[in-house]
Amino acid sequence: MFKAFLFDLDGVLTDTSEFHFLAWQRLATELGISFTREDNEALRGVSRRESLTLLLKGREVTEEQAAEMMGRKNGYYLDLVNQMTPANLLPGAKEILVELGGMGVKRMIVSSSKNAQLVVDRLELEPLIDGLVDGNSPARSKPYPDLFLQGARKAGFQPSDCLVVEDAAAGVEAAHAAGMPALGLGPVERVGEAELVLPSLEGHTAAEILKRFEINS
Repeated sequence: MFKAFLFDLDGVLTDTSEFHFLAWQRLATELGISFTREDNEALRGVSRRESLTLLLKGREVTEEQAAEMMGRKNGYYLDLVNQMTPANLLPGAKEILVELGGMGVKRMIVSSSKNAQLVVDRLELEPLIDGLVDGNSPARSKPYPDLFLQGARKAGFQPSDCLVVEDAAAGVEAAHAAGMPALGLGPVERVGEAELVLPSLEGHTAAEILKRFEINS
């Protein structure tokens, strides 16, 4: 039914969201700004610059100051990412990637993160995917459809041939804007706009997911 799966990375194949939270929280503490896990939820799936704007909660800064803050946060994040190993893959992720490869379905990672390639390298995912589109692309970040449209083009298929796997509301919105259905991972209140919602990939197979979309189509 689908010729390509377009996977978000953070929160879907691995959980670097805790690293992002710890890094943003450290920056916020240095700036004297309160930053809770609830605040962090609003940052899921959005660009680094937009995340900083949300963290600052209306505090005005120059672009030079913003660049320094983003660089500082990214340094804290990279310190944590560099400790990652394949053991940091989320349960069910590797199994589904292997299964899709055996079915001849393209496996693309489409992430807003500019550090996606580093995470892929640390997780040793390269043999299990067919391509990567990340935040270094000259495109608007999610919730705009640009990254997913790039992912479809890179895979060699039309948007309607692709299924997006996302854990963020902004990602589901971007998928739909690109003309692609979405599998949402996580709570319904966050990804409930997706055509199918599962708690995670754990315990599920690609064949089962494809069958459920086929039944609902």
